[in-house]
Amino acid sequence: MDEVVLSLPFAGRWLARNSPARRVPSHGSDLWGERYAIDFVGVDGGDDDSIDVTDRADRRTARQRDWRTFLAAEPAERFYAYGRPILAPADGTVVAAHDGEVDHEGRRSQLALVPYMLGQASRVRAGVGTVAGNHLVMALGGGRGLVALAHLRSGSMRVGIGEEVTAGQVLAECGSSGNSTQPHVHVQVMDDADFSVARGVPMTFRQFRERPRRAREWHTRAAGIPGEGALVEPLPSAAREHA
Repeated sequence: MDEVVLSLPFAGRWLARNSPARRVPSHGSDLWGERYAIDFVGVDGGDDDSIDVTDRADRRTARQRDWRTFLAAEPAERFYAYGRPILAPADGTVVAAHDGEVDHEGRRSQLALVPYMLGQASRVRAGVGTVAGNHLVMALGGGRGLVALAHLRSGSMRVGIGEEVTAGQVLAECGSSGNSTQPHVHVQVMDDADFSVARGVPMTFRQFRERPRRAREWHTRAAGIPGEGALVEPLPSAAREHA
């Protein structure tokens, strides 16, 4: 199946994680159709583009640090991504929608991550709901594949199965449900709506600007996949260019 072109499914500034520009399979596995998947974590959407690369303030994913940051879990509301609108990355039809999974606390502390990682195998065995969390799948026109958006905020789904959506339409809010250590959105394209048998399909994003890790300058990209650790923002025209 050919590479699928999408718009970024959000507004504002986000950080790219588990990018297929770094490695494939991007998440270290071909399970669940996630071979070419990518994660985006919200950061402070300030307008200051002149922050020196030695200052990591522009890549912080939460509003504060305290003892919980280093020793325990943190409220999901503390993170910039939590509750941000998630947008349709293309025109399509909703073919699956799952809600009702809880939003987990964030875990930046290694002490908090260890017990969470020990439960990874049991979450996989429990099925897609405990891995993808609240999620939706939309079919693209012309049999070009299906887009999945995962880890959505509980109770935030605004669309249902069978509904036609357009690029840029608000679908839900970013959450921390499923296999998630902090609020983020997971994006993937696959060839089947059934995660258990789906194969990943390559994708690219249109019309965004990117500041690669350790770079000082922003670069405008007509199309591409953000690099690992890059800051990204969609350009205003991107959502209007429907796939």
